Amino acid sequence: MPTEQIVALLIAERDKLNRAIEVLQGPTKRRGRPPKNLLAETATAAIPVPAARKRRQFSAAQRGSRRQENAPTVGCEKESGVKGPTEGRQDSQA
Repeated sequence: MPTEQIVALLIAERDKLNRAIEVLQGPTKRRGRPPKNLLAETATAAIPVPAARKRRQFSAAQRGSRRQENAPTVGCEKESGVKGPTEGRQDSQA
């Protein structure tokens, strides 16, 4: 009897024994990530998604203080005496 045939018979016998043991004990716990199930995906698609959380409402005092913090400061350049890039420059050609 060739070796390949003996190995095939032993593997078939092992599979029969494994199936018989599973029937008596119940299925063994699977390890690792389970395979993708297309039926489960369609079932979860039917479940509605909860609404997004509402944004926090600021009080009038909070809005006023935020507005004051972000307000542009007009005229600061003139008060500090800092000149812009073109002011006070002397052209050599003139």
